[in-house]
Amino acid sequence: MSDADRDYLLGTHDAEVERLGLQHRVWRSRVLDAWRRAGITVGSRVVDAGAGPGWASLDLAEIVGPEGRVHALERSDRFIHFLQGSAARRGLGNIEAAGLDLVEDELGVRGADAAWIRWVLAFVSDPALVVRKLAGALRPGGVLVIHEYLHYETWSYAPHRPGQQAFMNEVVKGWRASGGEPNVGRVLPELLADAGFRVRTFQPIVDSVSPGDFAWRWATSFLETYSDHLRDAGTVDQAWVDRVLGELAEAEANPASRMILPMVVEVIAEKA
Repeated sequence: MSDADRDYLLGTHDAEVERLGLQHRVWRSRVLDAWRRAGITVGSRVVDAGAGPGWASLDLAEIVGPEGRVHALERSDRFIHFLQGSAARRGLGNIEAAGLDLVEDELGVRGADAAWIRWVLAFVSDPALVVRKLAGALRPGGVLVIHEYLHYETWSYAPHRPGQQAFMNEVVKGWRASGGEPNVGRVLPELLADAGFRVRTFQPIVDSVSPGDFAWRWATSFLETYSDHLRDAGTVDQAWVDRVLGELAEAEANPASRMILPMVVEVIAEKA
């Protein structure tokens, strides 16, 4: 396992690949619509920055077709290997995967028509630098499509459950301690302007879901996985985890329950 793989908070193992796949399926309809409105189409050259195991890269490759190209930039060797295997099985020869760190390395792409980045800027040590690098990868008039958290603290249950609130607080505290910023969306307008972008749309997205909804499972899969991470790190004990998961079970058993998901912002910006 490479150092980059070890640096991923929840790892790069099979269970995390599947969790990220579930996440992509939950958000896929919104993502496809954003790409369409941004003008990504047949023949486009697109950068997928922080591609992970490549769920979005595969969709982009099918959209741009053989005449286009997807530059999948990812620092995890294991994720790149998974992406390459998935692309081969689907017969997609238009994905160019590069192993690099978005902060530390040159991106190696120029003149692209579009770039896509999701839940990456919130984790990197220098989001302004990454935005500038993405600007450098685009042609004049190229577009950058972003999904990032805007107000993570909206994540809650109705009716309120204190264990979930405590869980969310631990997530935010650990996130910031690692050098990231969960509410990075708040600074994006300024970062984009400084990098030479004009913001076309800046749209907050917040959903309320019930236990039977697809997106409920996306949120709870993270809650279950990260609770174990907190326990294994010694941040909390098993009794704390049992309380959080017990509240989740109670909420799932009550059809009147609602979960308010973390607020995301969708940005489409154009390079001058």
